[in-house]
Amino acid sequence: MPDKHLSTQFDSELNSVSSRVMELGGLVESQIRHAMYALSQFSAESATTVIEIELQVNALEVEIDRELSSIIARRQPTARDLRLLMSISKTTANLERVGDEAEKIARMVQSIISKSGAVRTLPSSELRVAFELAAKLLRKALDAFARLDTVTAVAILKEDDEIDKEFDGFVRKLITYMMEDPRTISASLDLLFLAKAIERIGDHAKNIAEFIIYVVKGADVRHATMEQVESAIK
Repeated sequence: MPDKHLSTQFDSELNSVSSRVMELGGLVESQIRHAMYALSQFSAESATTVIEIELQVNALEVEIDRELSSIIARRQPTARDLRLLMSISKTTANLERVGDEAEKIARMVQSIISKSGAVRTLPSSELRVAFELAAKLLRKALDAFARLDTVTAVAILKEDDEIDKEFDGFVRKLITYMMEDPRTISASLDLLFLAKAIERIGDHAKNIAEFIIYVVKGADVRHATMEQVESAIK
């Protein structure tokens, strides 16, 4: 992923840790796939799989952090290399948090399964659409991270707005359901919890995109307007 360095060993270490991040991304994507299936089919088995994978995600995050600390201590990188290592660390943290959100969804599905079927009469299909958008956004973020692709990173920042719009629309619909029939309040709150977790997955994909821009351009665009972001990558 990174450019070649005078130190072949350093270059090898950077490639190694970058590969571990992609491995972590693969695990998290697996969690998301199982969580999506658990939600769409109310599958207790898939929900359990998500929770089991979380243990692997946490362990790999710790290993990557340890490896990064070792590289920084031994190599004392400067400028772009240091930005890359910092962004790898932050990307790792965001991937772990995506895993946390997938686990939350899985545990909520388990809770829903143990309750009555009231939630199945609510607009959960729209929730799955938002879930698919978030999953695609994370996949795009990982691909952009592998290539340090700032153009795709900017596209991700724009697409995250679509997930936010889906979330806002879903919340409004749930409020309508609860106002029309108070008996749906408990089930609606369960779905609201799920919707927020899905929105957070999109936010973490957006964070990864922002770190890509930071690595390549040295610009911190976390609180920038879209015009400022597009200006930064020129």
